[in-house]
Amino acid sequence: MFRSLTSRAPRLLASLLLCLALVPSCAPKKAATGPAKIVIWSQMDPEERARFEKNIAAYQAAHPGVTIENVPYDTENLRQQFQTAAAGGGGPQLIFGPSDQVGPLSLLELIRPLDETMPKGFFERFVPQALDTLNGHLWAAPDQVGNHLLLCYNKKLVPVPPTNAEEFLAIAKKLTKDGAYGFAMNVTEPYWLAPFLAGYDGWVFGADGKPTLDTPAMRDALNYLADLKNKQGVMPRECDYQVAETLFLEGKAAMIVNGPWSWAAYRKGGIDLGIAPLWVLPNGKHAMPMTASKGYSISVNVPKEQLDAVIDFVTYCTSPEAELRDAVALGVLPSHKDAWNAPEITADPTLKISQDAFTLGRRMPVVPEMRVVWDVMRPGLQKVMNGSMDAAKATREMQAAAEQQIAGMKR
Repeated sequence: MFRSLTSRAPRLLASLLLCLALVPSCAPKKAATGPAKIVIWSQMDPEERARFEKNIAAYQAAHPGVTIENVPYDTENLRQQFQTAAAGGGGPQLIFGPSDQVGPLSLLELIRPLDETMPKGFFERFVPQALDTLNGHLWAAPDQVGNHLLLCYNKKLVPVPPTNAEEFLAIAKKLTKDGAYGFAMNVTEPYWLAPFLAGYDGWVFGADGKPTLDTPAMRDALNYLADLKNKQGVMPRECDYQVAETLFLEGKAAMIVNGPWSWAAYRKGGIDLGIAPLWVLPNGKHAMPMTASKGYSISVNVPKEQLDAVIDFVTYCTSPEAELRDAVALGVLPSHKDAWNAPEITADPTLKISQDAFTLGRRMPVVPEMRVVWDVMRPGLQKVMNGSMDAAKATREMQAAAEQQIAGMKR
């Protein structure tokens, strides 16, 4: 259900420069007359969108004078289209999407700081792990948390999930035979590398906010995954998201690393699905997935006379009633404290495990530089995984590219 930003860094920089050039010449549109109409642009999977439409219907039934229009976008187009529209003084009152979009949008001053916009005490309703502060402000009101990677396994093949590296490797090797694999994972995208980097005591940024990619931890994480693939042979030689997904759905991969957005498809495909936190690595520490939230941001172009209606709608959307709707069916972890602790969440075995895995994770940075880091990690990861580059050279190239591109963003 979550999808983080996927554009290349040069495109992001070009978009930022374009919008910064446009902003000074733009004035907000005048408020519409007549019944209140709130337009929201959102990034949601189809199942999540159906749930949101139910919440809209419930809200409109209680507020007969209000019309809510939801316009769906994919993640990349949501950010790009909103940047262009809002920089021109238009666009929707609200956008809904993953937390990492607040970096560029807040930098461009296209969304409001919600700690100064929402009523006093509003953010006390959320579990602390749901909130992202950037430049001293909160830019989004979360309605769900997660986006974390877990170990998904086929119970018919793996009755009990592994808890440590030794158990994991033993199970994976035993089940790798006759054209099937014990394990499959997307080893082409750095989001899947991040939990192993964190487990080896590394991270993408240091305390000073500068990238930390050329480190022993990054080399250890790369070498660990490359060993599983290239030396131990427990996963396919070519293994991107689609390959791993297909093998798991066909029963040809016993275990896979993926997120809650995948569970519905696995169950529909007849997989007897089990989930577990990622296992403890050879250094004795858990692999720690990145975690994130999805939520609502308010455009700077919302006129004062419309703001109360927009705030009221956001308040409803982040209420226990709205967050708990279809949460169990969708595998969604709510952000509101009362919903997080609700019996239907804590009593559901899958969601309880998901909560446990979430608490092991580390928050994904929402700074604009995060997009650069993703893009510079990708080539090195892929080269190490296909055996064409050693980890030491890959991490040096990652670090150099990150420093160069981030310096370019700030010029």
